[in-house]
Amino acid sequence: MFEVGPFALRYYGLFIALGIIVATWLSGRELERKGYDGTLALDSLFYIVPLGFVGARAYHVITDYGLYSGDPFPGVFEVWNGGLGIYGGVVGGFVGLLIFARIRGINPWAFADAVAPGLVLAQAIGRWGNYFNQELFGRPSDLPWAIRIAPENRPVGYSDAATFHPTFLYESIWDVVVCLILLWVARRFAERLKNGDVFVLYVSLYSFGRFFVEALRVDPAFLIGGTIRGNLFVSSVLALGFAMILLLRHSGSRRKRPESR
Repeated sequence: MFEVGPFALRYYGLFIALGIIVATWLSGRELERKGYDGTLALDSLFYIVPLGFVGARAYHVITDYGLYSGDPFPGVFEVWNGGLGIYGGVVGGFVGLLIFARIRGINPWAFADAVAPGLVLAQAIGRWGNYFNQELFGRPSDLPWAIRIAPENRPVGYSDAATFHPTFLYESIWDVVVCLILLWVARRFAERLKNGDVFVLYVSLYSFGRFFVEALRVDPAFLIGGTIRGNLFVSSVLALGFAMILLLRHSGSRRKRPESR
């Protein structure tokens, strides 16, 4: 956005910061609804954000280590050049949440349920940084909402294409939908939910949408077996796996109706 001496404000960093602010506000409201002190959301940032950042960077470096294998240091630490993975961020942030919940004596799954809607809303906001960076777009498209990508930002083999699917926008919209679903489920089925259900549902729903978004993307990505996009595989496993976990958690919870006599 602008640069003053050694300080540079980038769009991606701005949207991540906005996402954190909104997520903290919404998490505080959800905690209050559950009977907790809403300020716990702010206190937890000192654990969740740093470890989430480390996890996001670690996921990127591990899955795209070919970018750094020739000269790993200091490249693996140069986050200003891009490279954060959402799934790694969720794992790292969850570790931070567990530590915070242990210190404060809070049920970690109840806390995770309160955080989940704000987390996915933060992801929706953060995705707009990809628009300004002209990255993580999809296949060439002539649709009215297709976005124009500068020649220097187009992947190899797509130099003749000018407009592409705005997959960042698709994912952002889906994240907002997931946030609304989580908020509705948390209220509509409050008496039937177990601690952790909302978080498990978040992982499944987000990964379900991410699968279809990932299928459209053409940017360089780590491959499994030389052909399958790694995040496509990860999202499919998580979507199905966490949906199964949610079903199993409630498979035996229905009480049998008493027989009429």
